[in-house]
Amino acid sequence: MHPLITNHVKRYINPSDKDLDLFYSSFNNISIAKGKFLLQPGTHVKHEYFVVKGCLKAYYIDDKGHRHIIQFAIENWWVGDFEAFYNNVPSRLYIETLEDSILLSIHYDKLQELFKVAPIFERYFRLLTTNAFIAQRKRILSSLEKNTKERYVEFCESYPNIEDRVPNYHIANYLGVSAESLSRVRSKLKR
Repeated sequence: MHPLITNHVKRYINPSDKDLDLFYSSFNNISIAKGKFLLQPGTHVKHEYFVVKGCLKAYYIDDKGHRHIIQFAIENWWVGDFEAFYNNVPSRLYIETLEDSILLSIHYDKLQELFKVAPIFERYFRLLTTNAFIAQRKRILSSLEKNTKERYVEFCESYPNIEDRVPNYHIANYLGVSAESLSRVRSKLKR
């Protein structure tokens, strides 16, 4: 299995070698080309994905046709429609590759089986979910309390070097600001 996911797991829990073998056997490798969809609205979601290589964006389109990017996923990140995955409801999200990507995929049934035979991974996924909730809350509060420069700096800390991989207008969309406003902030920071 890829060392990236091993290191990720060991940041949160200390599984035995046997548990890790069970964990690894639960995954499939997926390669997906740039510009392809991993997920689209209306899909019944049966998998969650760990990014080994590449960059993806998760977004939804509102009733007026406006796109809202809610997540970028780069190496060492999990991506999926968590609501659809855990609640067995159709997806509301698009997940699209911004680069050729290599992912590890785990099926819902395999995950539930893993929880039974290696319960330590229930803790791992609970910690991931808790951290995702905290990050989402921080993002909401940041958008309410901070200016564009502060939000952009936080974004760069969360997604190191992504500004070289993702177009400016995508980052602006994620931050909820105009592309022009973000360009001004980026040029001031480079001085």
